Amino acid sequence: MDEFPENAVEMINELLGGFNKSMGLHFVKAAPNEFIAEIEINERHLQPYGIVHGGVYSGMIETLCSTGAALNVFSEGKSAVGLENTTSFLRAVRSGTLRCTARPVLTGRRSHVWEAQVTDDRDRLVATGRVRLMVLEPGSEADGITVELNRNSER
Repeated sequence: MDEFPENAVEMINELLGGFNKSMGLHFVKAAPNEFIAEIEINERHLQPYGIVHGGVYSGMIETLCSTGAALNVFSEGKSAVGLENTTSFLRAVRSGTLRCTARPVLTGRRSHVWEAQVTDDRDRLVATGRVRLMVLEPGSEADGITVELNRNSER
């Protein structure tokens, strides 16, 4: 990667929309080899047993790993899309803050592999995950539509 955006955290937080915005995800660090984001747990994150829904962990992991891969190829005009997400749930959480940290394992020309850890506000490991991503050349299509960054934050 030639150049990493200096204002990456601000840029990411401004572009968050849809599912990420609904989760309440907020990035606190964005560097080429480490991305960190947090969620304050509330009732929307809980499943019927009163613990955080597994989809919240998977969503955090997918988002951070995908964002990491995408920003690492951003300066080349490329993008990255997820191909596989494996998440392991290690400990139940009912309240507090979740913090996800993602780091690259492999940053190849055509694919990336990223791993992430989710901790609670007592710094206990509560979930881990691995995401495999495909790097797309400029102008690539998915489902017949050119893949490009949607800058409409009202999504």
